[in-house]
Amino acid sequence: MRLLMLPRYDALGASSRLRMLQYVPSLEQGGFETVVAPLLADGYVSDLYAGKVSAPRVLRSYAQRLARLAGSRRFDALWVEKELLPWLPHWLERLAVSGAPRIVVDYDDAVFHRYDMHRSGTVRTLLGRKIDQVMRRADLVTAGNDYLADRARSAGCRDAQWLPTVIDLDRYPLVPRPAQADAVTIGWIGSPATAGYLRPLVPALEALAQRHSIRCVAVGARPEQVQGTPFQALPWSEADETALLRTFDIGIMPLPDAPWERGKCGYKLIQYMACGLPVVASPVGVNTTIVQPGINGNLATTTEEWMHALERLVVDPDLRTRCGAAGRHQVEEVYSLQAQAPRLVAMLGGIASATPLVRQANR
Repeated sequence: MRLLMLPRYDALGASSRLRMLQYVPSLEQGGFETVVAPLLADGYVSDLYAGKVSAPRVLRSYAQRLARLAGSRRFDALWVEKELLPWLPHWLERLAVSGAPRIVVDYDDAVFHRYDMHRSGTVRTLLGRKIDQVMRRADLVTAGNDYLADRARSAGCRDAQWLPTVIDLDRYPLVPRPAQADAVTIGWIGSPATAGYLRPLVPALEALAQRHSIRCVAVGARPEQVQGTPFQALPWSEADETALLRTFDIGIMPLPDAPWERGKCGYKLIQYMACGLPVVASPVGVNTTIVQPGINGNLATTTEEWMHALERLVVDPDLRTRCGAAGRHQVEEVYSLQAQAPRLVAMLGGIASATPLVRQANR
C-alpha cells in the first residue's frame, strides 16, 4: 500500500512531527510504503518563530506541493494535515489532486476558525466553509478531540475517529525523580505563539511565591514575552525537551475558554504526565478529559482556584508523587505511540485497501 503523507511542516513543526511523522516507522512495519512531502520546510518554521516569513519561500513551497499532487494517482491514499493548500479555496485543492485518491485528513487544531471567525468578511465569505468541505470530501478524518471530531461529523464526514496526540514511550523512559530541591519548580512548555496564555497566572504565582519557595519556568517562550512575570524563559529544542521537563515538579496548562482553544489537544499535559508530573490546567476542551481531578492533578479557572490547586501540590511531595504515577499510567495506556499506532495503521489500512467501487458507493 503506497501512502503519500502531506504534513504542513517538516520535523521542526510540532503538529506535523507528532501527528504524522512519528508514525512513519509503525506504518512501514504495517505494510505501507510511505512518501513524506511537507508543505513548509523547517526554515519556514524558524522564520515564523523569529517573527519573519519569506513570501518567495512560501510561493516555492506551494509550487512544489502542486507538482507533488499532480502525481498523486500513483498512491493508494493521501494522508493530509488539515488541508492541502492553506488560504486557497477548496475547489482549487480538488483540481490539484489527480485522479480520485482516497483521502485521510488529520486535525489537532480548530483550523476552521481561522477562516469562519476571521476578522475579514471577504475571508469568511470565500473560505469560511472550506474546512467543512475538506472534511466532507475525506474518506476518514482523524481528530485529536471531540470538538474537532464533532465538527467533521456535522460537516458531513462519513467517518471521524478520535486519535489523540501522543508521546513515544521510548523517548520518555521512567527514571527516578531527582532529590527534592529547595524550590518547587512549576513549569510550562510551548512556543512563542502560545506564551501569552501564561499572563493570567501571574497574580496567583506572585501570591504563591510570597508563601512558598517556588521557581517558574517557561520552555519555548521568548524572554521578552515573560518579562515582568515570575517565569524564566528557557529555549526549547527537541533534543533537550524531556530533560527540561524532568526538572519540573508540576506541569501547567492555562487556557482561555474560547473557540480556538477548545480545539487544542492537550499535548503538553501528556508530556508532563509521561514524565511522572502532576498537572494543573484550565477546564477547557480536551483538558477536562485528560485531567482527572484529585487523581493526576486538578483543574482551575480563577486566580484563587489556581493558587489553591498549585499550593496543595507545592506543600505535599507525596501528593505530587501519587498524581504523577497516575498520570504516567494513563499515558502508557492511552496517550502513547505504542497504544495508538496499531489503531492508526488499521484505520489507514482499511481506507487504502478499499476497492474503488466500495469507495464510490460511500460517497
